[in-house]
Amino acid sequence: MLSKKPLESNSTGLDYEVKMSKVEANNKPARSGNASIGKHGLHSSNGVYELLECLVCTNLMYPPIFQCPNGHTLCSNCKLKVHNTCPTCRYELGNIRCLALEKVAESLEVPCRFQSLGCHDIFPYYSKLKHEQHCRFRSYNCPYAGSECSVTGDIQTLVDHLKDDHKVDMHDGCTFNHRYVKSNPHEVENATWMLTVFNCFGRQFCLHFEAFQLGTAPVYMAFLRLMGDEKEAKKFSYSLEVGAHSRKLTWQGIPRSIRDSHRKVRDSQDGLIIPRNMALYFSGSDKEELKLRVTGRIWKEE
Repeated sequence: MLSKKPLESNSTGLDYEVKMSKVEANNKPARSGNASIGKHGLHSSNGVYELLECLVCTNLMYPPIFQCPNGHTLCSNCKLKVHNTCPTCRYELGNIRCLALEKVAESLEVPCRFQSLGCHDIFPYYSKLKHEQHCRFRSYNCPYAGSECSVTGDIQTLVDHLKDDHKVDMHDGCTFNHRYVKSNPHEVENATWMLTVFNCFGRQFCLHFEAFQLGTAPVYMAFLRLMGDEKEAKKFSYSLEVGAHSRKLTWQGIPRSIRDSHRKVRDSQDGLIIPRNMALYFSGSDKEELKLRVTGRIWKEE
């Protein structure tokens, strides 16, 4: 199912890189009545785990954990949201740290929040967040570049989302021949053409084409991204070609993973770059309308 990008919260006080989301609440470790000893420490028991849930957002808390004079705890983000007033007893919160609870958390082991997606590793409480930022089972961001889309999900979820919500072109096959048209090509603003997705070797590849300023030079650029992680992307190669009048530009490379943002790939110039003058030459003699035909092929490396 589709999910919106989780809100990020960065707590201060200790050197922990914290990115929290409501997904935490939906992927809590299996609870048992008793704590058990693991190689890193205690597996969280029912009672201890509940103590580490923020009373306001119900997410797991990470340092600094604050408490009111009556002992009610909440995370640093929610402390700001409730205007420094305890939501339980209405006492002023102040800056009292619950150091005991922070210390208890150090001894706990918890599963990755992407457990339901296939990650079955167990981590020390304060190591879990760092792992989740790089977990290969974590959700992907929507690869559509025409708008700021905040949808995340697994590959099939995003494929359905691209078809149903963005109405992208879906094609089967490992070769393509696409025509890109633009009126008044002398005005090269940041323009992005409709994303095209190819089903090839049982995977999905996104073909991007856009116009932008590379420094002061107006250019067009085409590149490919795999709907999968970087390790999977390295199993494939692709080529792009554009030309006319017995001349052509070609590009060959490895598709980037959609883990890398569209902007990151574009700014790294990892694709076929066509200067405007060259694009107009390939387009025709009238230069009143851009008409570029980009052909390409995807293959699997042995």
